[in-house]
Amino acid sequence: MKLRKHIPNALTCANLLCGCYACILALDGHYAGAMWMIFAAAGFDFVDGLAARALNACSPIGKDLDSLADMVSFGVAPGMMLFDFIDRTQKTVDWSHPVCGKLFLSVALAIPVFSALRLAKFNNDARQHTSFIGLPVPAHAIFWVSLLYILTPSAADPLFPGWFGSDLSVYARMMPPVALLSGIDALAVGASLLLVSEIPMFSLKIKSTGWKANRLQYLFLLAALGLVMCFDVGGFTAAIVLYVLLSIFNKPA
Repeated sequence: MKLRKHIPNALTCANLLCGCYACILALDGHYAGAMWMIFAAAGFDFVDGLAARALNACSPIGKDLDSLADMVSFGVAPGMMLFDFIDRTQKTVDWSHPVCGKLFLSVALAIPVFSALRLAKFNNDARQHTSFIGLPVPAHAIFWVSLLYILTPSAADPLFPGWFGSDLSVYARMMPPVALLSGIDALAVGASLLLVSEIPMFSLKIKSTGWKANRLQYLFLLAALGLVMCFDVGGFTAAIVLYVLLSIFNKPA
């Protein structure tokens, strides 16, 4: 048995472990820890494919395992983070009927459901070898975990107190809770629909270092780096929005 053949699957399992831990942290209100676990999962998700190709260790089991890990790390984990955020927010509202709060909560489950649909679609769509149709689940997850983190005062998280600051949480708390919940739920539905949309999205996989063939990817990565440097964690949220806009308005040559 050649050990190197198992390296890609081991990296995929590391992705899965990060996603499982992110779910635990998210439901316990530790958004910073959950966010960093999902970022780590995205890193493992990127390198497991590189390892599989470099070691010539691609296999049907590896493909299925990758989808299952992605479902947990980029579907269930951000969904649980949104569920916890909505749950904490809706408890500040004096609902006239208890069902109202449950309805707001249920929208968070759109993230894992549509992520599952997106992954199933990707595995059976021959058009998505070099690019994507619909928003990739890792990008969708990064958007949500970074957004929910900056909407929550960082001091409330004991794992990484004071690492990043954002005034956005202050403005969010100034909004009426029902308005905040309505906006978040509408965004959850819209973003989830992007997962299964027919919008072409460019891939960040760079097969050659030439500028002409990868101009869009290089420009996006430079812009994303600038956004993160300027806005800290909020830059990740802005970068995903930029990715979607560039994909929509990009005109293939």
